[in-house]
Amino acid sequence: MENTSFLHKLAQVLLKEYSDKLSDTIIILPNRRAKVFLIDALLKQTPNTIFAPEIISIEDFVQDIAGIRAIDSVELLFEFYAVYLEITATDQESFETFANWAKTLLQDFNEIDRYLLDPDKVLKYLENIKEIEHWSVDIDKRTELIEKHLIFWKKLPVYYHSLYQHLFEKGIGYQGLIYREAVNNLNHFSELVKDKKYIFAGFNALNQAEEKIVQHLLTLDKAKIFWDIDSVFINDKQHDAGLFQQRFQAEWPYYKSNPYEWIANDYKQEKNIQVIGTPKSIGQAKIVGSLIEKHSHELEGKLQNVAVVLGEENLLLPILYSLPSNAGALNITMGFSSKNNPAQLLVAKLFKMHTNALTRNSKSYVFYYKEVLDILTHPLLESYLNTSDLVYCINQNNFTFILHSKLEDLHPNGNELFQLLFQKWENDPLKVLENISQILLLIKANLSKDTEEEKITNAFVYSIYKIINQLISYFSTTTNVNSIDTLYAIYKQIVDVAEVSFEGEPLNGLQIMGVLESRVLDFETVIITSVNEGKFPAGKSMNSFIPFDVKRELGLPTFKEKDAIYTYHFYHLLQRAKNVYLLYNSDSEGLDAGEKSRFITQLEVEKQDNHNLTFQIYNAEVPEMSAQPVIIPKSDSVLIRLKEIAEKGFSPSSLTTYIRNPIQFYFQRILRISEADEVEENIAANTLGTIIHGVLEELYKPLIGKIIIENDIENCFKKVDEEVLKQFKLKYKEGEIKKGRNLLAFEVAKRNVQNFLKIELESIIKGDQIQIIALESKLERVLEHPKLPFPVKIAGNVDRIENRDGKIRIIDYKTGKVDKNDVILKTWQDLTKDIGNDKIIQILAYAFMYQPDSKGLEMEAGIISFKNLKSGFLPFNFKSETGLEQVITPEIMESYIEEIVVLLNEIFNSEMPFVETN
Repeated sequence: MENTSFLHKLAQVLLKEYSDKLSDTIIILPNRRAKVFLIDALLKQTPNTIFAPEIISIEDFVQDIAGIRAIDSVELLFEFYAVYLEITATDQESFETFANWAKTLLQDFNEIDRYLLDPDKVLKYLENIKEIEHWSVDIDKRTELIEKHLIFWKKLPVYYHSLYQHLFEKGIGYQGLIYREAVNNLNHFSELVKDKKYIFAGFNALNQAEEKIVQHLLTLDKAKIFWDIDSVFINDKQHDAGLFQQRFQAEWPYYKSNPYEWIANDYKQEKNIQVIGTPKSIGQAKIVGSLIEKHSHELEGKLQNVAVVLGEENLLLPILYSLPSNAGALNITMGFSSKNNPAQLLVAKLFKMHTNALTRNSKSYVFYYKEVLDILTHPLLESYLNTSDLVYCINQNNFTFILHSKLEDLHPNGNELFQLLFQKWENDPLKVLENISQILLLIKANLSKDTEEEKITNAFVYSIYKIINQLISYFSTTTNVNSIDTLYAIYKQIVDVAEVSFEGEPLNGLQIMGVLESRVLDFETVIITSVNEGKFPAGKSMNSFIPFDVKRELGLPTFKEKDAIYTYHFYHLLQRAKNVYLLYNSDSEGLDAGEKSRFITQLEVEKQDNHNLTFQIYNAEVPEMSAQPVIIPKSDSVLIRLKEIAEKGFSPSSLTTYIRNPIQFYFQRILRISEADEVEENIAANTLGTIIHGVLEELYKPLIGKIIIENDIENCFKKVDEEVLKQFKLKYKEGEIKKGRNLLAFEVAKRNVQNFLKIELESIIKGDQIQIIALESKLERVLEHPKLPFPVKIAGNVDRIENRDGKIRIIDYKTGKVDKNDVILKTWQDLTKDIGNDKIIQILAYAFMYQPDSKGLEMEAGIISFKNLKSGFLPFNFKSETGLEQVITPEIMESYIEEIVVLLNEIFNSEMPFVETN
């Protein structure tokens, strides 16, 4: 592989033809990254110690010619806004509104300068187009909106010249300005560097400024240029990969008397190209992981000749998480938008939490629990905060809205990071930014950078730290922003144009890069992702104020040229590779869907004889069952635990849980695992049920043992409001009950209790004699049976036991809906096999437990359903040949016990595992 790469060949020429003047030779490459690879190629080919030539990127070289420092897009946006405010006396727009159009306008200024066009001509052209668009509107009839719109286009030349002059005087500039000034300074520069020799290497598309600089130095015999184009592409006039170099070869005067170097013949060499389609982006990430694992085994972990090229930057994080443990060192080189940066997402959450805390209540600083938990459980913070107890406390106590002072009380020993995160924000943008800057510094200090993951996280954190510091610098001299909302709007605009820079060791390990970062470099194995239309190539979207036809007329690049650049990069990646994997999203639906790229179709059409081109579609295997049921055998320790439960007591609900799903019984009773606590923002049905149970217990507790009269119920009515409020505070703790759904739940609880009391009062007026025997009473009884391996205790709490007209009545309250048919049993056979019988099993269990205390009185058991109160008490009935039997006779109880024994034996049977049921 080393013998055919472009940089290896370049190193050979440098050592052979320029060995005596390497120190006076300057190599100019398309990007900074290629410098390390060229030095490595020189090192491998020379046995002696030599002075390496100066190697710089084209952008650094142009800066040297112009004598102007390049500024990043964030600094440029601030500089432009300062210029805008100077030249706009009235109706000044806020920064966030300004940034919406300024970002696009700066791109157009950049293109105008890079292609050396007359800015006045271009911008006047745009103004005339807008005038023509409104030519049918009489000047007298133009609305204020139209006038403002046209004034904006008239001002474009003023914006351009004012910004250009402002930056030039400060010795800084955007790329286009630097290129224009470099061309203006060419003659002076070439006089200063008479003894230098310039070698341009590995270029493809050049803008007008670059063409002028290169041709000027070629004409003066101060430079040579080595292209990297394959004969297949430059000889095919229809092939977009050769579009630019075909033009250079035909039009540059230099090539009328000089050879065109270099035209390679590598693309026709044998290579395996595998096209892989898979649904969704995550599918591509998983396949990349499996391919890396395969090659890591084959290459014994030496992956420096393997490159993953991302057609879409959003795939970076999924791919990083999908890489196998044997991937080893990583080198990431690509532009990654700060919008998707995990550290940026943390800052966004901080803004959301604090701005809402500021505006939620004008008198106090109140946090919303979800926003607090989002911060406490954020991956960048969780391991350093030690707030698991606080998270548990918030969930346990239903803190929906938390006062700032309350949060401090709940976690008084919070570390410095905790204090900074929840420190009150005043309406002072500078102090807020300084607070965020300190938070990011602490996070960065906590990263050890021992692992690849922490190195990448460090890059994410540092990129946002840099943005925050730029904002601090800006706000230190600006006083026209005085609200947090405006600050956040500005921050979002800045993040949109900022990128994350990754650090790595280019010569070591797996290379992960963007498309543009692959220039000049050659790899033996190349994995390219997102080879879909609209992603690779990027499609026809052009973020510009200059229309397509105007661009074509003026010679500015359009999507046609952009496609040609992508085509060159695509084929250059394939040119010297031996193994190529092209991954695309095969899903036709969804946000990231799309058809496979035209590049794949083009490969099919122009398939070389020595290219092994294969296609494979990966679809998720759909199993016959969505999931295999969980089966847990009964080990000795499980059987010991079952015997413990038998001694302490099976509750009626645990029996029905086993019938519903044995695995749930296993988790809850054997392993004693309860569901994780979460804040109950809206009152759940089971909480509402607990509250109603509690209210009725408290109202009736003073009446235990006496015959209830009308006056007793009237007194209960008077206490309903107070008792419901008390139970809500007791059960729902710190939850909000004065607004929203919870207020409705509060009223529902009151209405349910009042309706129950009305039915009770009607019964008393009708003549029923009611005597409360017990409320929320704990019952238990040992079941001894010859078919059981040992005695089993049945234990549980019954809601209410009463003596009504000489009969024992056992009542179970249900807040859900229960119908009369739910408590009618037609046959004892398979009672415990049908979950539909769960209510019968429960109420008969209460009857079984109370039977010894019934003192020979007839006994009935049933349910009062608060969603079916009009039906009143719903007693258990057995449908015998003679009709419905409501009284629980000894025969009924005996039949019930026989069925429960069958169920218990199944639970205790060591040969019958716990099997999950749906």
